[in-house]
Amino acid sequence: MRTEIPLKITLFFGLFMIVQYFVPHWAVNELAGRFQQWAVIVLAFAYVLGVANVVRINLDVVSKKGRDWGYKLITVAALLGTFLVGLIGGITPGTFFNDRLYLQMYVPMSSTMYATLAFFIASAAYRAFRIRTWQAALLAVTAIIVMLGRVPVGRLVWNDMPKLVDWVMEVPNMVAQRGILIGAALGAVATGLKMVFGIERSYLGRGK
Repeated sequence: MRTEIPLKITLFFGLFMIVQYFVPHWAVNELAGRFQQWAVIVLAFAYVLGVANVVRINLDVVSKKGRDWGYKLITVAALLGTFLVGLIGGITPGTFFNDRLYLQMYVPMSSTMYATLAFFIASAAYRAFRIRTWQAALLAVTAIIVMLGRVPVGRLVWNDMPKLVDWVMEVPNMVAQRGILIGAALGAVATGLKMVFGIERSYLGRGK
């Protein structure tokens, strides 16, 4: 029963949300809008449960003085402190939450994280540009052309270098991006259908 009811609910709502794109009737569209509002409400409760689960797991590690318990204590304190400040003082521009916590703390820390990721990207690019096959050679040559075309030195090498880079970005690069997006979309559709028809049951928990 614990497995069959969620599967039937998923099947009903999944098929209905698919059918509503093929049945242009006002009643169907209105009902689909109502279901989407319900989904937003359920998602809001899921966020609350997610936050509670994060707090519970981290506090459990802190109470047992587990591995990296100090970082987990900071995580919980930052989470609860940010929540209370936003709840009491508001989150609009001019408030302590927006001007201090978000603009002066969160945004710089996010920039630092992305700057750190740049080193990992450079390391991955170095490994990818090891020319061992003709595909790697093509990738390396293309990357060099694009980098030269984006800086003033590229125009000194060849006056039409920026035009070549624009063509590379708008034609071969766009083709590859669209291929990746099509593949990702097909994967999302396949996963959705597997969940709707009960083939994929990982969301029900282990052993289902």
